[in-house]
Amino acid sequence: MSNIALSNIEASSDIALSEIVEATATEFGIPGVTVGIWVDGREIFASHGVTSIENPLPVDPDTLFTIGSISKSFTATVLMQLVAEGKLDLDAPVQRYVPELRLIDAEVAAAITVKQLLNHSAGLDWNLINDTGEGDDALAEFVAQLAEIPLIAAPGARSSYSQAGFNLLGRVIEKITGQTFEQAVTTRILRPLDLSTSSYSRNEIMTRRFAAGHERGEDGALSVQRSWNGTRANNPGGGLSSSVVEQLRWARFHLGAAANGETVLPAELLNLMKQPTIEMKASTLGDALGLCWFLRDVDGVRTVGHGGSGFGQFSELLLVPERNFAISIMSNASPDGIPSNQAIVRWALEHYLGVIDKDPEPLAYNASRAEELVGTYEIDAMTMTVLAGAEGLSLECRIRPEIRAASETELPQDHPAFPFGMLPGNTDEYIITEGSFKGQRGYFSRDASGAITGLDLAGRLFTRA
Repeated sequence: MSNIALSNIEASSDIALSEIVEATATEFGIPGVTVGIWVDGREIFASHGVTSIENPLPVDPDTLFTIGSISKSFTATVLMQLVAEGKLDLDAPVQRYVPELRLIDAEVAAAITVKQLLNHSAGLDWNLINDTGEGDDALAEFVAQLAEIPLIAAPGARSSYSQAGFNLLGRVIEKITGQTFEQAVTTRILRPLDLSTSSYSRNEIMTRRFAAGHERGEDGALSVQRSWNGTRANNPGGGLSSSVVEQLRWARFHLGAAANGETVLPAELLNLMKQPTIEMKASTLGDALGLCWFLRDVDGVRTVGHGGSGFGQFSELLLVPERNFAISIMSNASPDGIPSNQAIVRWALEHYLGVIDKDPEPLAYNASRAEELVGTYEIDAMTMTVLAGAEGLSLECRIRPEIRAASETELPQDHPAFPFGMLPGNTDEYIITEGSFKGQRGYFSRDASGAITGLDLAGRLFTRA
């Protein structure tokens, strides 16, 4: 094929991406969206909209967004560097590196391994709602308060997404390297891979173009979020800001396509991070967890990825290693950034790879089965309430009133009840069928007697009240 013909194909592909990004952002009412794709050995970018409805600047591929929990992949990669250097054993108890760790149960504290924190199977609840300040001792103080965190399962028994677990891993990094967590990531990852604008520091971020998050109120109107990211102790689990340009550079490194990748982490350890370590049940996030990465088979191909959210912003990073493909997407409105991002990712998988990602069909509503599901399920910051009406089941998500009242920062809005349906089989699995969380999957868990004891959504256990 001639160079002219190839150029025409590439130009057509670039136009198609720009059109779908604009159309999707418009459909869902997202102020700003930016997308980067690595395919066929080249990068494609498309952006639409503005950084803020109050002080609008055009969003472009270099615009910084808070990437939320995608930050965990940076924390995990530093830990794998320490494995390569012989300074860390994944199967060693965490107390070998953080001997001051104390939990409600001393035997559990002694048993939890580094790998169990990396694949969310340590049995720790989601997080602690606390603020240990912005000093260099923030993570040390966070760990000192972990004796307050609930334990939801025996170590290694099941996966349940834990922000606290990754914040504890940040302290492991500090103890081994002698640096602050942020210094360790910067010197070991950000600088060597030329991720020069990615940062944990608000002072750095404010000197560049960045996107403000937005929340949609009950009247449908968007308002700007005044908070950018969380407390310093949450940096290991969700504190990094980045752009789609640098996220594609990060993706290429994890695909093994970065020119200097071997100097940052050997290929065999990069590959190890993408191998399944524990299964996940009925989760949209994945079928299994690697070392931090969510692994999911879609239409016959294995995908590797992570998402992130916070303060009215959403991000996705998805890799298809066998096809040398990656997509990074960032948007700045909640809650509709979730379905907007998902629509663009699904379009890209089909358009560039011929991979179809579609939702399973739920069963017809069964009122008698619904009775045992109705009730309230909770973690320390949120409640999920299952309701049953004449037309079917619905799920209501709310921040606890006492948490909202005590918070000095803006918190995500409560979500009115959205419909869901049970999936075929005797698995107690369900799928959300309408609203901003459409397509999200989860399941109900039972005790030995068969009674419903919990609800999982987005890989996180909510215990029945």
